[in-house]
Amino acid sequence: MTREEKKQVIDGLTESLGNPGAVYLADYTGMSVEVTQKLRKECFEKDITMLVVKNTLLQKAMEASGKDFSPLFAQLHGATAVMFSQNNNSPAKLIKGFQKTSDKLKLKGAYVEESCYVGIEQLEVLVNLKSREELIADVVALLQSPIKNVVGALQGNSGQKIAGLVKALEEKKA
Repeated sequence: MTREEKKQVIDGLTESLGNPGAVYLADYTGMSVEVTQKLRKECFEKDITMLVVKNTLLQKAMEASGKDFSPLFAQLHGATAVMFSQNNNSPAKLIKGFQKTSDKLKLKGAYVEESCYVGIEQLEVLVNLKSREELIADVVALLQSPIKNVVGALQGNSGQKIAGLVKALEEKKA
């Protein structure tokens, strides 16, 4: 690989690392070609971009990205697959599901929402992380709950009583 080709790879990785979303590092040592193709297909179906790059080039791109990936530098050894996703927990769910059929894919670390998660023991934490959209939906549901209760009360028998009280107060003022 020429110096110019390396620079192009680093620039492409730096751009991908600078985008919002999650970055996962996985060890795929010992995977057969068939299993690797299956993994790539699942990544494509779940809108996850998976790349296999040299660790030194990845570290240089991480350093140039402007984000603090330093806790993940110790994990940059051996065979490393990088997964990019806009959904914070999709790669974690993919890795966990993939481990049911093949023990060859292991989480090395992840960078999600400006936090680093290092080691395979963090997989369960990452699987349970809610995406930005899920968190927004939860907040909207919490905000709608009191309004639904008021509307439900106004539509029921108690709503007729309240309407009657309001009408009586209006007539009393008049």
